[in-house]
Order: sequence, then C-alpha cells, then structure tokens
Amino acid sequence: MTKIKVNVVIAGRTYPLSVNDTNEEEGMRKAAKDINELIAKFEQNYAVADKQDVLAMCALQFASKAEIVSLKNTKENTEVLQKINELTNLLENHL
Repeated sequence: MTKIKVNVVIAGRTYPLSVNDTNEEEGMRKAAKDINELIAKFEQNYAVADKQDVLAMCALQFASKAEIVSLKNTKENTEVLQKINELTNLLENHL
C-alpha cells in the first residue's frame, strides 16, 4: 500500500507526515486546522509568552475532550449491557 506524503503546519512549523489514504489526509489537515484555531484563540484571550505553553493548553483541551467522550461511552456501554442482561434474564424466566 502506497503512503501519501502530507505536510501540515502547526504553530508556524511544518511537519511532514505519511498517511494511508485520503481520509487520513483529510483528518490530519482538519486536526491541524483545529489546533491552529485553538492556538489563535488562546493567544488572543491569554497573555501567553511561550508557544510551548499554548501548545500544552491545546493538548490538555483536546485530551480532556477525548477523555470525557471515553468516560461517557463507557458509562453508556455499561448501561446498555445491564439492560441487555435484564432482558435476557426476563426471556430466560419466561421460556
């Protein structure tokens, strides 16, 4: 499988990457765009002297959002499994 070479710019630096297909390329470009927009927002709203501080704030924001989604999914999966077990028990009791 041929890799696609992609250059993304984050915080003014270019990062050469390889992706497997155009969907991954689109995802990388969108992620870089989202990061750059968040960097601009942080720089506009906070007196941040160091680009590393802004990047750390971005990393924390994205990681916390991913963790919140993961925790929510885990809770929902647990609830669904509990309901399935309850329904299975009801069916078994009626057979």
